[in-house]
Amino acid sequence: MKEEERYKDIRVDIKNFNFYYGDFQALHNINMEIEKNKVTALIGPSGCGKSTFLRSVNRMNDLVDISKYEGEILLDNESIFSKKYDIVNLRKKIGMVFQRPNPFPKTIFENIVYGPKIHGEKDKNKLMEIVETSLKSVALWDEVKDKLNKSALGLSGGQQQRLCIARAIAVKPEILLMDEPTSALDPISTSKIEELIRELQKDYTIIIVTHNMQQAARISDYTAFFYNGVLEEFGDTEKTFTNPVNKKTEDYITGRFG
Repeated sequence: MKEEERYKDIRVDIKNFNFYYGDFQALHNINMEIEKNKVTALIGPSGCGKSTFLRSVNRMNDLVDISKYEGEILLDNESIFSKKYDIVNLRKKIGMVFQRPNPFPKTIFENIVYGPKIHGEKDKNKLMEIVETSLKSVALWDEVKDKLNKSALGLSGGQQQRLCIARAIAVKPEILLMDEPTSALDPISTSKIEELIRELQKDYTIIIVTHNMQQAARISDYTAFFYNGVLEEFGDTEKTFTNPVNKKTEDYITGRFG
């Protein structure tokens, strides 16, 4: 019964997943279960497949012509590769935040309402409510509430990244993918984003790629170590960092390579 109960908490189930760019195999037989309302960190050296894996979860790799996959990724027990699966709906359910802040060259207000408008929301009062709620969720409302009609490009780097997170959650996703969201930020902004991730996990399931070992240890519940496209180790973060099963994991965490 306990196993059944635990399985109810699995949002994303990856089974025997392989991914190719043309003849190059970027991911080898990945098996992983992503739990609801947990932060899962993906670590490993550059080029090991972390971002490729992340982009597979909301099918962003479909945009690469020479890409192909084998195996399954199930969202709530339904294959995201099924011909019946609506890819627009998939990307509404699974939001994404990129490495560098990428606000649109529009006002702060227009950045937030962009997604809701695409999905058909036209009511001005509802849009204003979405803007306020989203900005409050990322602790940015008090900083920008008097300049919603000013360009988002005028914000600091840290503010821009929080705005991008607010933009992602404005369409009410259930899962957030974050590809090194603090790598371009200063330590104070990084700390704010880390606090925010911990706060957001009450409402979202979060998968984050990070090169920062300390960050993975601080903010994640589970850690997945990738090496040359292989998932070498996956489990509880504290155990992974204090008592890794795999020698490669230990060598990477202790700085022997990477």
